[in-house]
Amino acid sequence: MGKMKMKKRKATTVAYIEHVGCYGTVPFESIIGKLYKWAKVNKLRPGFVPLTIYPDNPNTTPTEELRSWVGIPVHGDAKPSDGVSLIELTESQVACYKFEAPSSEYGNSYKELVEWIESEGCEITGPPVESYPKKPKVKDGQTIIYAEIQFPVRKR
Repeated sequence: MGKMKMKKRKATTVAYIEHVGCYGTVPFESIIGKLYKWAKVNKLRPGFVPLTIYPDNPNTTPTEELRSWVGIPVHGDAKPSDGVSLIELTESQVACYKFEAPSSEYGNSYKELVEWIESEGCEITGPPVESYPKKPKVKDGQTIIYAEIQFPVRKR
C-alpha cells in the first residue's frame, strides 16, 4: 500500500489537451510536449509537474468515450487556443496516494485510496487528478510509476 494522507490543494490553472478513448492509449509524452510549446508561445510560466484529470468513471463510461485531460499548471494570463483548454482547479481538501511501484500494481491504487477515503469518514466530491513528479523508469525489466493520485473530498 502506498502513502495516503489528507492535504489542502492550492488553486491552480491547468492548460490541458483532451484525449478520448482507452486510458492506456493516451499519447502522454506528445501532449505534454505540445503544452510546453504552447505555454512558451503564449509567454506563460509552466509548472514542472504534469498531470492528468480523469472526468469520467471507467466503471460506468464506455472505454471509447473515456476522457483524459492531460495538462500542465500555468501561471500568467492564459487564454485557450490551438486545441488547448483551461480549467481552474479550486483550492480544496484532497485525499492523496503517493505511488512508487511497478505499473502492474497501479490498478489497485484507486481501490485502496477510495477505501481509505471512506474509512476516514469522507466522500469524494470531484474527479481524480494524477500528478507525475518523475518520469517512469524501467528497473529489473519492470516499469516503475511515480505518481500522486488526488481526489477532492469532504467529511460526511
